[in-house]
Amino acid sequence: MFHHITVLKEEAVEGLRVRPDGIYVDCTLGGAGHSEAIAQKLIPGQGRLIGLDQDDNALAHARERLKPYGEAVTLVKSNFRRLIEALRKAGVPETNGMPRVDGVLFDLGVSSPQLDEADRGFSYNQDAELDMRMDRSQPLSAKDIVNGWDEADIARILRDYGEEKFARNIARQIVQARAKAPIETTGELAELIKAGIPAAARRTGPHPAKRSFQAIRIAVNDELEAFREALLQAIDCVRPGGRIAVITFHSLEDRICKMTFAKEVAACRCPPDFPVCVCGGGGGRLRLTPRKPIVPSERELEANNRARSAKLRIAEKLEDTSQI
Repeated sequence: MFHHITVLKEEAVEGLRVRPDGIYVDCTLGGAGHSEAIAQKLIPGQGRLIGLDQDDNALAHARERLKPYGEAVTLVKSNFRRLIEALRKAGVPETNGMPRVDGVLFDLGVSSPQLDEADRGFSYNQDAELDMRMDRSQPLSAKDIVNGWDEADIARILRDYGEEKFARNIARQIVQARAKAPIETTGELAELIKAGIPAAARRTGPHPAKRSFQAIRIAVNDELEAFREALLQAIDCVRPGGRIAVITFHSLEDRICKMTFAKEVAACRCPPDFPVCVCGGGGGRLRLTPRKPIVPSERELEANNRARSAKLRIAEKLEDTSQI
């Protein structure tokens, strides 16, 4: 059973300003909550939704959920870092050699079923074989990293991707343990991580393995670089007047989104307290709308605590400079 609570659904879909005859891309199909909300706004035979995911379980669930929308929906198994390739595969019309769409959505949260189903190997709360692959056909898994990478590289990803203060201690525990026998399960790894963190630090904050598991998952799936590549492709593909909506759950993802948008944003002369740019700016391809990220309401947080770290950033395409 694939059950996932969609975060910031109304805010994200509203931010895209869906046109009934437009073409929209959900780069992170997941539970299809955002996709369904977009599809409901499309006119059959005119509007289109392209849904991407690399997880076969998510695609199967989405295919059933979105069946009522018929040919308006096209699902593609793909990592979103191959966004342009996926749009061409879906037959999206091109202008000057580039597929053109009216809006792109990214929801970078890991789907609840991936976290909750023990056999996916994402969870430190359930003992299972180490895996953490979003696409189970890819070769690299968490087991490969913890048993094959050298100590310095393991410490680096724990520090950089998990912001783990005790990264070196944890990496040392992992390397010492695997010298005796391979690390096979999430339970074994969680215990080694605990052993690398001082007792006083383990008594406060989230589960001691949370940051390290997150870091290893990001490394397994190359999530940050994939997102960076996909976001740049999305900016290229969106038509003038179209929008890109990005929901992040991690400071590193949000930083990539914020900095990428900032490099592309038009210079704005509006007073800093204006929520939306009204001057039109100049010299860039994007404008932020609104300027600051949108966060979940208290009501949503009460219903879904996993939404607590979510941020939604929206940018609108101003000028298609690739055609000039």
